[in-house]
Amino acid sequence: MTPESQARSDITLQLRRTYAAPRQAVFNAWIRAEEMCHWICPDPAAEVAIPVLEPRPGGRYRVEMRMPGGQAYDVAGVYREVRAPERLVFTWAWDQDPPGTPETLVTVELLERGGSTELVLTHERFANLEERDKHGHGWNACLDRLASATQKKGTRP
Repeated sequence: MTPESQARSDITLQLRRTYAAPRQAVFNAWIRAEEMCHWICPDPAAEVAIPVLEPRPGGRYRVEMRMPGGQAYDVAGVYREVRAPERLVFTWAWDQDPPGTPETLVTVELLERGGSTELVLTHERFANLEERDKHGHGWNACLDRLASATQKKGTRP
């Protein structure tokens, strides 16, 4: 498979969660580094730094994760769409990927459900099923941690 055909891959991951928090609180957890660092890594023992977070179309982000065993995982990308408090679209590329590996695309949709928020995360353009499944494991753990983070934070403007 060529890098170009990988970028056009139809291998997609979609996850849904409902959070007992207002939509703005869930959205804020995605756009504020001080909140995001508490849930964006699947391993709660990891040290997480978010040195760049510019939630606007064309803005960049960077998440640096240091595991207790010393492994480093860094991911970065560019926001394609930011529509508060309902939608985020951004690219996703690991520093550790081999050169020429196509970036993937993440869409986060937040839907009001009474006093709760339904989150639909779609991560697409995976090169293969193994990559999709690894990301599924990671995203599931992160989204579990997001539930705790949003319940504690409330709706700070």
